Amino acid sequence: MVEPFRVSVGEDVLADLRARLRATRWPDPAPGPAWSQGTDLHYLRDLVREWADTFDWRSQERRLNAYDHFTTVIDGARTHFVHRRTGRPALVLAHGWPSCFVEMLPLVDRLSDEFDLVVPSLPGYVFSSRPEGAGVDTRRVAAMWLELMSRLGYERFGVVGGDFGAAVATHLALLAPERVRGILLTTPEVSPVLGPDSPPLSPAERAYLAHVERWDATERGYSAIQSTRPQTLGYGLADSPAGLAAWLVEKWRAWSDSGGDLDTHPGRDVMLTVLTLYWATNSITSSVRDYYDNRWHGTALTSADRVQVPTAVSVFAHEHVPEGEPPREWFERLYDVRQWSVSPRGGHFAAIEAPEVLAEDVRRHFSRDGAASSGE
Repeated sequence: MVEPFRVSVGEDVLADLRARLRATRWPDPAPGPAWSQGTDLHYLRDLVREWADTFDWRSQERRLNAYDHFTTVIDGARTHFVHRRTGRPALVLAHGWPSCFVEMLPLVDRLSDEFDLVVPSLPGYVFSSRPEGAGVDTRRVAAMWLELMSRLGYERFGVVGGDFGAAVATHLALLAPERVRGILLTTPEVSPVLGPDSPPLSPAERAYLAHVERWDATERGYSAIQSTRPQTLGYGLADSPAGLAAWLVEKWRAWSDSGGDLDTHPGRDVMLTVLTLYWATNSITSSVRDYYDNRWHGTALTSADRVQVPTAVSVFAHEHVPEGEPPREWFERLYDVRQWSVSPRGGHFAAIEAPEVLAEDVRRHFSRDGAASSGE
């Protein structure tokens, strides 16, 4: 059963949030340049002050409720999604971490005249619960979303995704190529299997993998913690909204085309809206379990796996996860790449940072012959 849903945070939850923010116990400032050891103390104190004293959550709540929200139970878990139905070909818009469905709303605004749009919240993120037990990897999420699209009456659909959403898009295409008419990826989330019979790496691929190795050595600490001890981390993030903000804000700054200016990209209203959603739903710990489940229980690809559906890749020049533009031939080892575009602006959160660029890439790809028919 699919049921309508409204975003509604109780006044008692907001009052407790503000009290906790005002009672934050702050550490000493880090020596050296600002942000060199993590989230800058001065910036965070100012953001927390705004979150507690002037941020208008009710205004943001009304904005979110201008979209049509629904829930349904799949795999024993509540699945939340935004749905805009227009009778056009269907697209799933798939977000990642440390984000939520809010990231995809600028695409809904720009594409709803041309597509039916479904924006599911990943399991364990904000209004979506997580199925019980370990092993909720991106392939299992893909199976859940196949069921969701069946319930909504879509036999065929396309998928747009970044971060974990790109991995879900990949598994959707592998699980049900007869239903997925095309995918568009904004990040290289799933790596091809390199076996003895694989073509040798190109110079560009070797340079890219060297970038990945350097990025992992200096920036992957968050992932190491989340993929090994998410529960331990969760106690602090679930109890301290300032700690939650510090953990997420540092990633938004490092991964976006912010130039160090978070107030421009993604902007304070976006950050504080996402933070409030995570806080009000107490879902940050369940969201980071994605890292644990995909590391220890993830479905491994084989050298025989290849995505046969038409694939578009939109590269955003300031995508820093990891730094270094992935070469087209790296994607072509796993995907049937039909469209390749590089934008000089935008980063990891492309749907928020450069929505008009990404929307145009979506239009071009899903109007191509191989990805055009809706099949509904």
